[in-house]
Amino acid sequence: MSSTALRAVLFDMDGTLVDTERLWLRAVEEEALGLGIVPTDADLAFVLGRAIDDSAAHLAARSAGRTDPARIGASLEQRFTELVRRQVVPLPGAVELLTALGTEGIPTALVSASPRPVVEIVLDALGRHWFTTSVAAGETPRTKPFPDPYQAALARLGAGPATCVAVEDSPAGVASAEAAGCAVVAVPSLAAIAPAPRRLVLRGLPDIDLALLRHLVGTGDSPLPRPGARGEA
Repeated sequence: MSSTALRAVLFDMDGTLVDTERLWLRAVEEEALGLGIVPTDADLAFVLGRAIDDSAAHLAARSAGRTDPARIGASLEQRFTELVRRQVVPLPGAVELLTALGTEGIPTALVSASPRPVVEIVLDALGRHWFTTSVAAGETPRTKPFPDPYQAALARLGAGPATCVAVEDSPAGVASAEAAGCAVVAVPSLAAIAPAPRRLVLRGLPDIDLALLRHLVGTGDSPLPRPGARGEA
């Protein structure tokens, strides 16, 4: 039995804890159509789990430079913030998992590629008392898929990556967490994610419990197969 203890759990926000991924894609689609761009599945890799500035740059490139990325980004943030303000909903199992971690005294962090105003709305909706710290877009030199947001959260928690698990829903978020050295539980929302060493892929948050998280940290490898686990494609 490994002596490594679970020190903290770090959560992505959009599409992981709250049902806002669809709201983000709606904001992107509305913005794209306003620019005369018809979004396709090929655009998903450039907008899922990405910061607003990254998505704005992508749309600006698709518009052949007809619109300033900063202008697109400001419009995207306004659209998305208003949609979240009106329609934010916790995903199944989110409150239960946060409650279980809180009961056990395990610190948590919210690590998001969304801007701070959106993060604040979600913290109010979920209950900010569940989170020890939070990191939003623009608060680190780089955002997902780079490791900076998770590294910042780990530093604030005073925890090493080998003792923490990240919960993510997008390939960009998984790449960020793994680059920071965390084990990952992936609950894919719109883009497929394959299992890998120190990465478990599950159907949703209700399939995650404390025993699984502790096992993933304690063994340094993926937990044993569970009913909710997805196999290799």
